[in-house]
Order: sequence, then structure tokens, then C-alpha cells
Amino acid sequence: MKLSQFEFELPEGLLSEHPAEHRDESRLMVLNRKEQTIEHKQFKDLIDYFDEDDVMVLNNTKVFPARLFGNKEKTGARIEVFLLRELSKEQRLWDVLVDPARKIRIGNKLYFGDDESLVAEVIDNTTSRGRTLRFLYDGGYDEFRAKLTSLGVTPLPKYIKRDVEPEDKERYQTIYAKHEGAVAAPTAGLHFSRHLLKRLEIKGINFAEVTLHIGLGTFNPVEVEDLSKHKMDSEELLIDEKTIEIINGAKTRKRRVCAVGTTVMRALESAVSSNRTLNTFDGWTNKYIHPPHEFSIANCMITNFHTPKSTLLMMVAAFADYDFVMKAYDEAIKEKYNFYSYGDAMLII
Repeated sequence: MKLSQFEFELPEGLLSEHPAEHRDESRLMVLNRKEQTIEHKQFKDLIDYFDEDDVMVLNNTKVFPARLFGNKEKTGARIEVFLLRELSKEQRLWDVLVDPARKIRIGNKLYFGDDESLVAEVIDNTTSRGRTLRFLYDGGYDEFRAKLTSLGVTPLPKYIKRDVEPEDKERYQTIYAKHEGAVAAPTAGLHFSRHLLKRLEIKGINFAEVTLHIGLGTFNPVEVEDLSKHKMDSEELLIDEKTIEIINGAKTRKRRVCAVGTTVMRALESAVSSNRTLNTFDGWTNKYIHPPHEFSIANCMITNFHTPKSTLLMMVAAFADYDFVMKAYDEAIKEKYNFYSYGDAMLII
């Protein structure tokens, strides 16, 4: 398939800037692959499509406040620093993006906080926009991380033009987030409320968890017409023994295994054994899924509505059939569903 096949006209008004008032009351489009039907529901109606002993797989990564604003030494120019990845705890080295990039050179110092108590020095230019920073801080490591957290801002996606609001700190985080390390939320999970999770639990649905720390590479635009030539950035992934027992047991019993989000689907497909069961995993994955792809673990998925030409849309098309997905997207635009991170959801069964 070609990149141009994933182009479509998305009205700007459908890019949602705010979350739904209540997590589980966003809209839900239900795609039935076997029947080729499309239904329009609310997210909390999800419970009607699952039975006792089915499994939902959640990504329990936690978003950290990765966006910092500092000032350049001498000129005082305001510089945005986006923390991408910690390279060394001991040396306090971080892989970052800076904006505006053209103003930052190796050796420049950046000052953060009203009291300028956190200082960083640029020690490497890794890409046209990327830099390596060494943070200079006298306190211990835990104190240093606490300082980063206190100065950092929730890293809302760039398409959201408004300022970060107090509610974003909680709403741009799943209610089951545990392990800090993501710079973007696993957005399909944002729709789950505590009440809905409890109702699912009472119905006998089992939950399994993976940890995939989402990086900005997930959102990198595909810039090659031949999809097979695109390269995904690596992201840290952990799948433990307990998770594989739950999921492989459900597969054996031919139950529904639902990947909550494209990050979960990518995680599961990164750890498939030769006999198509799930293995444990502790490392990095750059798994890239586009049509055609034969899925081995999940037989159902929940996802948001994605932007044109994105790798996320390509994965959904690989799972639910390209023509069916594009028909569903036409309907979503006609019915004014909200797209992207704070948007509405789709259930594919």
C-alpha cells in the first residue's frame, strides 16, 4: 500500500482541543469486521460487547511533565525544551528537543525556574532539532527528578493550541497509569473511568497490563510513499509473566483479547513466539505495523480516531481492513466525531 491511500480531508474543527466532560461519555463507533456493520454508541456501552473471562490489555505507562521552559544565558531568550529520553542517571544526560532550535549551540547554558536553580548545558547536537543536555544540579537524584517534575508542564500534543489547563494534568493520564516514562498518553485508555472499570470487573472481564513508554516517534509523519521504507523510533517495552499467563490462557479458551490502544497492539505484536503465543519482553521495540499484517495475539481493539497519513491509522487499517476503515472514517467525519488525543473512540470487534 502507498502513503497517498491514507490521505483524507479532516476538517480542522474535528481536532478535539478538550476532553469530554466525563471520561466514559465520549462517543464510541463500533466496527464489526465479520458483519461489516458500523454502530454509534457511548464509550460506557463498551461493556455490552464483552463477556465473562474476556481480557482487556492496558498500557500502564505514565506521562511525565516533559515540557520545560527556560531562558538562554546572556540573551535571556525563551527556549522550550521537550524531554525525550533519559540517557544517564549518573551524569543527568537527557535527549531533548529544543525550540527554536536554530538559537541553541553546543556549550550554551539554559536556566530553568524563577530562581534559575536548575541549569542545563548543551553538550551535543544529535539531529537537526535534537540535542543532548547535561543538567547541573547539586542535590541527589530523587531531588533532581522532583525538580524536573515541579518545573515541567503536561506535554499536550502540538495541535492543541491553547495553554495547558489544571485539568490536563489529570485528564491527559489514564486512571491506571503506574510507571512513569511516556511523553504522550496512550489515548485510547483515557476513556476509562473508575466506575466503568469496576463494572467490567464485576462482569468478569480480566485485565492484563503491559508497559510501553510512548515517545514522540509514534507521531512522526510518514514521508515515503512506499510504506515499507518508513522507520519507527524505538520505545521501551515490558511484558511480564503474569500478563502472558492471562493472555495466553484467554487465547487457549478462545476468549476475546482486546488491545486498548495502538500502543498495546504494537507491544503485543512485538513479543510473539513462533507458535503465535505471547512471550515476556524486556527491552526496546520499533515494531511498525501496516497493511498487510497478520495479527497473532489480540482479536479486538479500542482506538481513537487518527490523523491522515499516520502510522496509527495504518495499523488500524491493517487490523480492520483498509476499505472498511476508510468507510468508517468517512462516516466519522459526516457524524462529526472528535479526532486525535482528546477525541472519541472506536471499538473494532
